[in-house]
Amino acid sequence: MTTDFPSTAEVVIIGGGVAGCSIAYHLTKIGITDVVLCERKQLTCGTTWHAAGLVTQLRANRRMTELAFYTGQLFGRLEEETGLATGFKQNGSLRVAKTEARYEELARGASMGRNFGLPVEPVTPGEIQERWGPISTDGLVGGFWFPHDGQVNPIDVTMAYAKGARMGGTRILEQTAVTQILVEGGKAVGIMTDKGPIRAKKVVITGGMWSRDLAATIGVHLPLHAAEHFYIVTEPIAELPRNLPVLFVSDEYAYYKEDAGKLLLGCFEPNAKPWGMNGINPDFCFDTLPEDFDHFEPILARAVDRVPLLAKAGIQLFFNGPESFTPDNRYLLGETPEVKNLFSACGFNSIGILSSGGVGKVMADWIRDGQAPVELTDVDVRRTAVFQTNRKYLYDRTTESLGALLDMHWPGRQFETARDVRRSPFHDRLLAQGAWMTEAVGFERPGFFGEPGSRPDVEYSYGRPSWFEATAAECRRTASDVVLFDYSCFVKYHVEGRDALAVLNRLSANEIDVPVGKLVYTQWLNPRGGIEADVTITRLSETSFMVVTIASSQRRDMAWLKRHIPDDAHVFAVDVTSGLPALAVMGPKSRDLLAAVSPADFSNEAFPFGTSREIDLGYARVRANRVTFVGELGWELFIPAEFATHVFDTLVAAGEAFNLGHAGYFALNSLRMEKGYRHWSHDIGEEDTPLEGGLGFAVAFDKPGGFIGREALLRQKEAGKPRRRLVQLRLKDPLAPFVYHNEPIWSGDRIIGSVTSGAYGHRIGASLGMGYIEHPEGVDQAFLDAQSLEVEIAWKRYPVEASLKPWYDPKNLRVKA
Repeated sequence: MTTDFPSTAEVVIIGGGVAGCSIAYHLTKIGITDVVLCERKQLTCGTTWHAAGLVTQLRANRRMTELAFYTGQLFGRLEEETGLATGFKQNGSLRVAKTEARYEELARGASMGRNFGLPVEPVTPGEIQERWGPISTDGLVGGFWFPHDGQVNPIDVTMAYAKGARMGGTRILEQTAVTQILVEGGKAVGIMTDKGPIRAKKVVITGGMWSRDLAATIGVHLPLHAAEHFYIVTEPIAELPRNLPVLFVSDEYAYYKEDAGKLLLGCFEPNAKPWGMNGINPDFCFDTLPEDFDHFEPILARAVDRVPLLAKAGIQLFFNGPESFTPDNRYLLGETPEVKNLFSACGFNSIGILSSGGVGKVMADWIRDGQAPVELTDVDVRRTAVFQTNRKYLYDRTTESLGALLDMHWPGRQFETARDVRRSPFHDRLLAQGAWMTEAVGFERPGFFGEPGSRPDVEYSYGRPSWFEATAAECRRTASDVVLFDYSCFVKYHVEGRDALAVLNRLSANEIDVPVGKLVYTQWLNPRGGIEADVTITRLSETSFMVVTIASSQRRDMAWLKRHIPDDAHVFAVDVTSGLPALAVMGPKSRDLLAAVSPADFSNEAFPFGTSREIDLGYARVRANRVTFVGELGWELFIPAEFATHVFDTLVAAGEAFNLGHAGYFALNSLRMEKGYRHWSHDIGEEDTPLEGGLGFAVAFDKPGGFIGREALLRQKEAGKPRRRLVQLRLKDPLAPFVYHNEPIWSGDRIIGSVTSGAYGHRIGASLGMGYIEHPEGVDQAFLDAQSLEVEIAWKRYPVEASLKPWYDPKNLRVKA
């Protein structure tokens, strides 16, 4: 071991690609200078060096767009700060459409960008030709121009990050392989390298496509898989204009970048080629993969028609190199749920360069504070499931996920690969009833129901999809009779011990010290008062509780719970989701149906809202909770797995007398939207407090011992009316398009908010949404009534009314019938 090899550091980073170097740079910017970055070979030698270097700013949501916007700004000043060229050119980008549907997708994204002040404007085919002369506009219907986008040299920008990090005190050790992450007492405490150990307070994995296997050695799950990524670079083309914008022709799965008189043509093609399923050689360094011209040829054939200059151009480079992709095309950021003080920043799905600045900035703050600085739910590593590191699953999904980057991003679109992974006991019975299955973290759950015995075909749409009428019928039956929902994907924890009440009460904003047999709706907050989890907690006994949360929060919420159990507390938390499938019986005839299959008393007096009972049902014993997410009388049934199909069959047989139907999650979203029921990660999240989210009724400010986040909420409460408030929205025009998420909300010439989620409300016959509205003097109903509000959808505005109360049954008379 060399004499100057460091033995300790505050933070050690594994991997010298663009992400690792950016995080090191940003750590030094916030005063953390004792940083060591270890790279097994040379900086950029994994995948960074061969990235295309596109810099685009519009992403899928607000936070991702803001982080990409910051990256572009940083590239503009990094060269001046470090003295190293980055090759950054702000030459803009064009996204063009061949169909009206694609144009609507682009227009909706452009409207979303206006929420964040992102410069963007629509362009006609003629204007596309003016900005990108070599293009053939045949078949194009239009597009959008993003003047602040551009391109960068990936190696140069990484070296600039590295120099900036060194200037701030970071030590970068090339030719230093990390062989092990050191873990003690459930915490990362450093790394072992081929040159010796380095102890550290925090460890960060930025190892790109090697990250999954390195993490797996200590039981950490990072689901990502490498895939072959193709592009060509032409020989110099004399007629090619210089400084052309980056061009995306998503309908042809292609992108174009001009550089030094040459044209780079790349693709994110359907039926991609996964690579490295059985592991990746640690000696892989600036290597390429074998050419496969037959695989690339369909892309090139369309490109020659789109850019006729290519027909005469020679190919200087045919490139094939690996990049890592995740099952949902979103990267893996944050502290891992398995090991404390171990952070991940990987799985960038071929957009690592344009993400690097924003990722480095938020990760530096996250590492320092132990908490995300802004809402990053979409890319939080805790959203993933353990099974998703299964290599066969990743291999099959990767064939689709790469092409999905440029495919149509339809509302409700489902992945088709790596399906039928997690099935409830009711799966085959639901298929027999005509269920069309959607997927949530691998869980198969009905989206809607067609005719029994059929397998429905679907047509996606930004307007009325093919399942619109089927979903409408399910909603109407929920309101008139009774339906069954499969709730098996909802996550259940059993929490028990003499200190269980104290721990849960400290975590929860609401009062959990309730009589046995009561359930409580509550949020778990962070110290800023933001909502980390949205759960129900049922008191099973003096010392035991059942916590129910959403499918995508399975690992996240358990990690949050366990990390807030004191070391000396007598508490045991177990995930019992797999052993406790669930059905929801909802509708005005639900009481009658349950009374027909159970001797229990389901009357208001014996079984009021918010009550939990163990009941006999058929030959089984199940737990029935009177609660609803659809705004009708109903019960959720939690059933031991071995009794599940018996309970299902018993309910279905008895249900014929009550016009029992089945309903899926498209209907569930419509029904909850009419009632203003919040969905965590859409309507409420880490940056939203219960007071802003309209959930103040679920906060017990005066309960003994308080709760995490109480002080922040008290300060907000004392300040008066919330300046930012989640409201219910209804479009006034019955023919208006549907809202989905991130549509701007206008008052006159000002954007004062944005939509968080939307659906068509079939019980009231209107397009609905929820969204946050901001006003410096506070948001109340009087303020809302005084505004002339509009929602911008696909570059057009539509009048909308806003309410703090739900549109359907605002007094809860049906829920408590």
